[in-house]
Amino acid sequence: MATDELTTAQLKTWLADVARRDPVAFRSLYDATSAKLFGFTLRILNKRELAEEVLQESFVNIWNNAASYQPALAAPMTWMTTIVRNKTFDMLRRLDATVEIDADNFDKDVMEALESPNPTPIEALQLSSDAKALAKCFSRLEGLHRQAIALAFYHDLSHSEVADQMKLPLGTVKTWIRRGLERLRLCLSKLEGA
Repeated sequence: MATDELTTAQLKTWLADVARRDPVAFRSLYDATSAKLFGFTLRILNKRELAEEVLQESFVNIWNNAASYQPALAAPMTWMTTIVRNKTFDMLRRLDATVEIDADNFDKDVMEALESPNPTPIEALQLSSDAKALAKCFSRLEGLHRQAIALAFYHDLSHSEVADQMKLPLGTVKTWIRRGLERLRLCLSKLEGA
């Protein structure tokens, strides 16, 4: 069994135990994932104290919602990263921060940080207003539509692979992705005009 598969299997086990309110499993889950998740939020927020606050809120959310984790829909790290991402964007909205995101490099840099065995979160990402606008619009989509688009574009899955992952009919997934992209386009054009 490959290391990644072993890690994913272990994370799934810990999440299942956390769903049963096992504090030892929660500590193990935290120890195994917090550095990468902290690096992810720090790359976006660029302030250590804000990233620490987001990480704490995220792990409270993970503790409270572990029972809702569905292994068939996402890998454990993907599920937890989504929680951290949402909490990070909530923080940005609360701060109404002017954050610049380089849309071309943002996903690549974040994914490299998550996949790297030695993330270097202190290396600042220059963030552009285009990606901030995209993140704002993306957060306005319905949860399942966001998930379908994320699987298709962030995980480079075909529509049929997304349908398999989400256990939905292919036509539904295609419709959600098409409508979601249209809503993103409309939202971005409104923000440009503002």
